[in-house]
Amino acid sequence: MANHKSAIKRIRQSVKRRVYNRVYRTRTRTFVKKALELVKGNDVAKAAEATKAAIQDLDKAASRGVIHKNNAARRKSRLMKQLNALQSKS
Repeated sequence: MANHKSAIKRIRQSVKRRVYNRVYRTRTRTFVKKALELVKGNDVAKAAEATKAAIQDLDKAASRGVIHKNNAARRKSRLMKQLNALQSKS
């Protein structure tokens, strides 16, 4: 256990941040998972809508500092790549 006042405060802060970050991280994962399922389900309209929602949520998580901006960009790129492949196939 921490002995210094500053270390005790840091522990309190990190617990708060972890809970805050976990909410946004799991939300983002859920949106991405739904988008991927719809892309694999071959429904172009619903997949495009879900991908747009996932991209917005990834941007929100990146702007809040929950995930790194390059991490968000990579995930968005992969999502769009799969959506574009589905759209070109249809």
